[in-house]
Amino acid sequence: MKTNLTMLTDLYQLTMMNGYFKKGIHEDIAVFDVFFRKNVCEGGYTIVCGMEEVVHYVQNLAFNDHDIEYLKGLGLFDDEFLEFLRKFKFTGDIYAVEDGTVMYPGEPILIVKAPLYQAQLVETAILSIVNFMTLIATKASRVCYAANGDPVLEFGLRRAQGPEAGLYGAKAAIIGGCVGTSNVLTGKMFNVPISGTHAHSWVQKFDTELDAFRAYADTYPETCLLLIDTYNVLDSGIKNAITVFKELREKGYEPLGVRLDSGDLTYLSKEVRKRLDEAGFPDAKITASNDLDEYTITSLKQEGAVIDSWGVGTKLITSYDYPSLGGVYKLCATTNKEGILEPKIKISENPEKINNPGFKKVVRIYNSFGKSEADLIMLSDEEIDTSKPLEIFDPIYTWKTKTYENYKVKEMLSPLFLKGICVREKKTVEEVKDHTRNELACIWNQYKRIKNPHIYKVDLSQKLWDLKQNMIAQKKKF
Repeated sequence: MKTNLTMLTDLYQLTMMNGYFKKGIHEDIAVFDVFFRKNVCEGGYTIVCGMEEVVHYVQNLAFNDHDIEYLKGLGLFDDEFLEFLRKFKFTGDIYAVEDGTVMYPGEPILIVKAPLYQAQLVETAILSIVNFMTLIATKASRVCYAANGDPVLEFGLRRAQGPEAGLYGAKAAIIGGCVGTSNVLTGKMFNVPISGTHAHSWVQKFDTELDAFRAYADTYPETCLLLIDTYNVLDSGIKNAITVFKELREKGYEPLGVRLDSGDLTYLSKEVRKRLDEAGFPDAKITASNDLDEYTITSLKQEGAVIDSWGVGTKLITSYDYPSLGGVYKLCATTNKEGILEPKIKISENPEKINNPGFKKVVRIYNSFGKSEADLIMLSDEEIDTSKPLEIFDPIYTWKTKTYENYKVKEMLSPLFLKGICVREKKTVEEVKDHTRNELACIWNQYKRIKNPHIYKVDLSQKLWDLKQNMIAQKKKF
């Protein structure tokens, strides 16, 4: 895609850029962290998504003549600044985790290190992209975890918050674990599986339900899956479906199965399964839809529902119960008059809103079996000697410590842009999905629980913790 989203920003980004320009500090280097304070849906982890879209955004940054003319009409900017914008090009560095990476609250998932005016402009769009796609990827992961290996299909386009949300939300859902989507444009753009059969309107169009089923089976004999709840699932739907399935078999075809979209899914699925088996179709699958989410699927499974695959729409594509990730973009370092990078901190009465200062990195600690045990946020110049025991401590309850031996570490962020050039190889959606699967395999099940998950350890290095406490103490004097 070559979409230019340069003007997709908040006005105050431009007014600050103008101010920096007027004060002659716009070329000072600034470091901003992107992070979130809470996991999606109060869960135990979050799957980061949207980095490929960030690449597209940054690569196409440029103010065109229409943009400059519009900004001039606002009466806020003089010709000198507007001409400066006309030559805008991103020349900085961006470090980020890979799409599909499991991350946790408080740790940077993307770091921008660039001239101040450039780093300021990209804030809004980056947050818009990453917040939404991360939200949906994580919601999809939770739904798929609840399905416990059953295929989950994303069916949410018509209920999405606009076309782009439907498009990129479907992509994020695939990355999060869905096996396919009903969204044809997503399938075309990202080469992912698409799925769909027929709606209730198909059945209503024909004189009888049986006529509708026969017509569909005649059109798609090799992939026949019938929606059986237009009128009455047990009195007509499953009976007519079985009649058509027998006719298909006589022609040399086997049906895929049936779909339930309303009613008591536990009771109906048990009855439908029983009748399909009695009729000689034990391999015919039962697909369920109807405002499903991870909580409903968990409940249906606990009740013994006999459902083979799940179509999840509204509550997935909108993340119905948790509509926003709430990721933030905070300044953590900038160059001084001598050109030396100095840490910056924001103080708040709410401890969770005090950011971690300095140019940093995130290191993940793995045990000898490859399971992740904790994350450590460190200053960029720090190193870990894995030949020695590593002790970490809780950044709030500092007396709580943990020592690791026979462990491995991995830096979670890597260069995405260097000097304005994208340096990361593009991956297919299926490759990113595989990365997500591997990431989830590395975390313990207690962090994946749908409700009341265990809290993953995200600690600060001693050097970073000391820097933060010293800066807080200094700021209290002002």
